[in-house]
Amino acid sequence: MKVLMIAPQPFFQPRGTPFSVLHRLKALSKLGYHIDLVTYHLGQDVEIENVKIHRAQGVSWVKEIAIGPSKTKVLLDAFVYRRAVELLRRQRYDLIHTHEEAGFFAIRLSRKFGALHLYDMHSSLPQQLSNFKYSQAKALMQVFERLEAATINSAQAVITICPELFNYVKKRFPEKYNKLIENVADNAIVFGESAQNGHGKIEAAELARRYGLPAKTNGAKGKNGAATVLYTGTFEPYQGLDLLLEASQPVLSRYDNVRFLVVGGKPEQVAQYQEKADRLGVSEKFIFTGQRPPEEIPLFMHLADLLVSPRVAGNNTPLKIYSYLRSGIPIVATDHLTHTQVLNAEVSVLTDCTPPAFASGILRVLEDRSYGENLAQRAQVLAAREYSYEGYLQKTREIYSYLEGLLSSKSLSIH
Repeated sequence: MKVLMIAPQPFFQPRGTPFSVLHRLKALSKLGYHIDLVTYHLGQDVEIENVKIHRAQGVSWVKEIAIGPSKTKVLLDAFVYRRAVELLRRQRYDLIHTHEEAGFFAIRLSRKFGALHLYDMHSSLPQQLSNFKYSQAKALMQVFERLEAATINSAQAVITICPELFNYVKKRFPEKYNKLIENVADNAIVFGESAQNGHGKIEAAELARRYGLPAKTNGAKGKNGAATVLYTGTFEPYQGLDLLLEASQPVLSRYDNVRFLVVGGKPEQVAQYQEKADRLGVSEKFIFTGQRPPEEIPLFMHLADLLVSPRVAGNNTPLKIYSYLRSGIPIVATDHLTHTQVLNAEVSVLTDCTPPAFASGILRVLEDRSYGENLAQRAQVLAAREYSYEGYLQKTREIYSYLEGLLSSKSLSIH
């Protein structure tokens, strides 16, 4: 099949949907497909065999785009739509593979240009309006609900990336071919195992020296026991950084040599949370690195004694959860649907979304080394059984094979 993929995202930047797009492209490349990708003018080029990036027209004053809905995104989406039309007029594509709101485009484009449509559904877009507090207007929500329904109805198949979305589509569109393909891919598949700078490989020990981290232990022992608690990800409000900062106080009152390593965040977001850490009196125990290259994340994890995910809103499973499971490091996460679709009490500590509860979860692991090790071992078993990259590739192969079958049937019916 000749495939046109449309991703209205800054590609590539290290955040949720761009990571999903990246790994989808990598998988399709491995399976032998050739993809033309239409995306924003923003982002770094990533070399992937069989993939050609076609960037939409740039807007000089737009240097970055915030996560979530925005008026700026509407403007950039218009340029993406125009670029997609240019390519569709220039050559014939068998399949239009859309991500997020680009699904709206394919309602018309798939019909006009006679292509199949595969909708890669990363979230419910009406729900995004609420999650990002963009609008509570009922009329706007209804418009997005109708657009989402039209998108799914226009598609010959839908990829859903978490059980909640899968069940949502299955309930509302029971006849639709709906494939659950969770974002289990590891960034090392694209970026390699080790971080790079101008002087070559950066080893984990060098990172520890750079950020003044204690030597790695297997749990904090006694008042001066050293341990590193790691958070990685964006700094959007739903991620729960406020919860983590507030939960750190009771942890540090018991173990004053624990360090909280927080990887991610734009400069203005980092400044905001540094200020909050100052107000809470925990700033000396928090290390904010800002955004780091994706290839460094495994090295940061190598330094950690404990991995945390304090997310407080949303339905989609954080991408990092799958690498957390594979890591061999204990996990503490909120007992929220976004986590419990994948995690359970056998492989992680799940807590209420309150500072005292989250602090208790962290302390439970720091105080019981054997308990944490058992959690981590069971997590690795779960990851290997349910969330392997081989499984990810197989599911991707299956949905594309299904679409190829439809294409063959369509061709036979014409002749």
